[in-house]
Amino acid sequence: MATQTTNPNQPKDEILGNTDAAEYIGVTPRTLEVWRCTKRYQIPFIKVGRLVKYRKSVLDAFLESRTIDAEI
Repeated sequence: MATQTTNPNQPKDEILGNTDAAEYIGVTPRTLEVWRCTKRYQIPFIKVGRLVKYRKSVLDAFLESRTIDAEI
C-alpha cells in the first residue's frame, strides 16, 4: 500500500460542493450540472458516491482559461 506524504507548509486545496462551486464561478448549480453531463466545459470534478466536489484551484484555472484579455 502506497503512503502519501503531505507537506505541512503547503496550503490545502479547498474542496467545494456543487452549490458552492457554482456560486464561486457565478452560475447556478443546475448550470454546473448541465455542463458536467453534456461535457460542454470539461471541468474536472471529484465523485464521492452521488456527491460531486470541485477543487477550488480547478475552478480558478477554469476561470483563468475563460478570461479574455483586452488589447490596448
